[in-house]
Formats: sequence, C-alpha cells, structure tokens
Amino acid sequence: MITFKAPSNIALVKYWGKKGEQLPANPSISFTLSHCYTETSIAYQRRSAATMATDAPFSFDFSFDGQPKPSFHPKIEAFFARIAPYLPFLTDYHFSIYSHNSFPHSSGIASSASAMAALSVCLMQVARELGYTYSEEEFWQKASFLARLGSGSACRSVKGSIVVWGQHPSIAGSSDDYGIAYPLQVAPVFAEYQDTILLIDRGQKQVSSTVGHNLMHGHPFAEARFLQANNNIDRLIGAFATGDIDTFIEVVESEALTLHAMMQTSIPYFILMRPNTLEVIQRVWQYRKDTKVPLCFTLDAGANVHLLYPKSVKNEVQTFIKNELAHFCEEGKYINDQLAN
Repeated sequence: MITFKAPSNIALVKYWGKKGEQLPANPSISFTLSHCYTETSIAYQRRSAATMATDAPFSFDFSFDGQPKPSFHPKIEAFFARIAPYLPFLTDYHFSIYSHNSFPHSSGIASSASAMAALSVCLMQVARELGYTYSEEEFWQKASFLARLGSGSACRSVKGSIVVWGQHPSIAGSSDDYGIAYPLQVAPVFAEYQDTILLIDRGQKQVSSTVGHNLMHGHPFAEARFLQANNNIDRLIGAFATGDIDTFIEVVESEALTLHAMMQTSIPYFILMRPNTLEVIQRVWQYRKDTKVPLCFTLDAGANVHLLYPKSVKNEVQTFIKNELAHFCEEGKYINDQLAN
C-alpha cells in the first residue's frame, strides 16, 4: 500500500483564468497549510485478461472516509485519461484508492487541490515501484505536473511551504507546467504565519471553479487582471524579503477582492461572498485600524474567510476571533491552521 498526505493551500496572488491544457493565464503564489490535508492510499494489481477486454480503459475503485464513492468516479476517470500519456501503465492495473480529509468534506474548503496532489504523488510512487526512474527533482516536478492536470491549484499542494506556479521573470525556475517551492528570501516573520479559516458557508459552491476560469475568456478586464497579478508577485517578492507586512497585507487583500470582482463582472456574473463574509471583512479592517495588529484576510472562490497573521500576535487575534467573528461562522466553526514548515 502506498500512502501520501498532501496539504491544502491558499493562494496569496490568485490564479483565475487558464489557457491550453490547464495552464495558468497568470502566475500565482500560495501558502501551504499544515493541518488541512488529504491522505490518500493506493493498492494496485495487474488487470486480468477479462477486464482488459472490456471497453473501460481504466479499472479502479474509490473510497472516501471508508465509504465507496461512485460519484467521484467520473472525475478520477477524466484525470486518468488526461495523465495516461505520461503514465502509460495506468491501463494495465486495477487501482484501489482510499482517501481521507483532515477537514470536513462539506466545510467549503477546497479539497480538489489536496486530493489531486495526494493521488498524483501516489501514482508517481507506483511508477517508481514499477521500475520507472526519476531523480528527486524530476519526481516532484512530474508529480506537480500531473496534479495540475487534475486541478490547477493542486500543483501548488505537492511540495514546498510557499509555492509559485506560473512563469514569472523575477523567479528563476518558475513554470506554467508545475509548481515550485518559492526559491527567494523570506523574512522570519513569515516563517510561522497563521491561517484561521472562518467557515462562513459550508455548502457546495453554486459556480464551479472550472466555469469561473472559463468566464475569463473574453472578460473585459482580463488583460489588466493578468498584468496586475504579475505586478503583485513582484511586490510580494519585496515584502517577503524585507518582512514588509504592510505591503503583504495590501497585496493579499487586494488580490482577494479582485478575484471576486472578476466573478462579479463576468458574463454571466455571480457572487460567491455571503453577507457574513462582508461583515467579517469590515470587522477585520476596523480591528486592524484600532489595534494596529497586522491581521488581514484572503478569500478563495467561495464565502469562507482566511485570516492571516504573524504567530507573534496569535493570542490577541484568537481572542478577537472568538469574541467578535465566530458567531458569523456556520455553527460558530473555524479551523486554526498555519504555514507548513
């Protein structure tokens, strides 16, 4: 049995819009989380002649939290079809896939990134067992490359605590094909950055990310947005190097709001924030103004709010969350996490 645990990630500079086969329209950069992860195990055996003779090119079963989940089969089938040219043995074996999330599947936290990353690394380990040889660097690059074909942001959940995906002139080695561990200087203040995820709405999103990305084709603000993302990565590089938290906050919050502005100005347009998302944002701004505590927020493509802050202010921020923000969460629930080491 092969097992791998892949973390969730939260983008600071957002990926929204793609080209070609799962390639990003702009580079993105993310924090990898510690406690939110998907753990996937794979067992495999050679298919019999009888199953090889069927029409189905792939043979697998999938269990989530110990329960068979046939509803996940089409997604895995599509993923296998996409990566089979790079892992030709996929058609020769039956795979039993067992998956588990450390966070509730219906929490509204994006699980496709960690799920596809975990599955991709497991399949790369199968390849190794079957005699394919890779250097350490090739192994992780190809795992990230495969994960990207399952879910774009999954390529940022394979390896590294701060990860860059997408070619950017200021970051050597960056690529549209896979994510890389951020190779530049990071000031100590960012080393143990905290992320508390406020679960504002734990339901399914009304608009899938795939649909959202496609709406960037022909979007009136697309080109300006892609330029902005590239510029914001340069600003973040400077902030990381010097420990400039004010610039970090400005970039991160601007990126979160721009992501949602793109959704609200596409055709068709849609809103994934909820009233409580806005309540939390207003209170975070007021708290930061009143206390000078460097607490900021980011959002993913949903209603939940990620609160980012240095470890040095953890106690006062936790008190603020408990007293002022928790009641805006569904059932008062939130998850305390931090940047992975």
